Amino acid sequence: MTEEDLALLDIETSINPLDQPAEEELPRPDPEVMLSYLNSDSVFERIQAARAFCEIEDERAVPKLIELLQDDCLLVRVSAAYAIGRNKSEAAIPYLLDRLNKDWNGYVRKGVVWALGTCRDPRALTPLISALKYDISAVRLWAASALGQLGDIKAVEPLTEALQSDKMSAVRGNCAWSLGKLLIKMRLEQEDHSEIYQDAVDALIDALSDDDLGVGADARGSLRKLGDPRGLKVLDKIDIEQGYCEF
Repeated sequence: MTEEDLALLDIETSINPLDQPAEEELPRPDPEVMLSYLNSDSVFERIQAARAFCEIEDERAVPKLIELLQDDCLLVRVSAAYAIGRNKSEAAIPYLLDRLNKDWNGYVRKGVVWALGTCRDPRALTPLISALKYDISAVRLWAASALGQLGDIKAVEPLTEALQSDKMSAVRGNCAWSLGKLLIKMRLEQEDHSEIYQDAVDALIDALSDDDLGVGADARGSLRKLGDPRGLKVLDKIDIEQGYCEF
């Protein structure tokens, strides 16, 4: 094992490249320098460059970021995925989907799912639904929100199922958030009398009494924004029972 390999062991593999220290604002990376670093033989410089393009939007970086999705270093791969999410490209979608299907590392798949959500490409619908159903919790968490961003009402049924059955509360909360967005779209498209729509509203109402208060809050927010009379009636009843109404 090289000194570089040993040093990599000290790097947190769970870090989100989009997270930046809150204490002080770091200087903006130089795009020209970072473009050159994308081709560096140094894994540290490749990581630095990929993370820089999580902040910088520059279409010149996209081809190399696509290549870096195959990098041997998982930190390069996950950073490249986030960077593609920031530098959206239709050309990158097949490569992101390939990584989602093949990458052994959950943090990489999590970054890929985030990127697919921000790119909002319809080709991601079925793979994201599969991730929501079968992947590890960290990936399911972001798949739930990515499906809301995607905006395809075909995701309503699997999101409803996950809201009702997923063991991780944060996943259920993201499902409630995404259902709020998609059900609004169904109402606008006058599909609010369908069985799928009604089942989803039922699931949101049931989620108001979820054991996790955060899930209940997400469900409440979605029902309020949706404005469905049945959901609003339940919310008003709860508010009265809890003494929240103002007179």
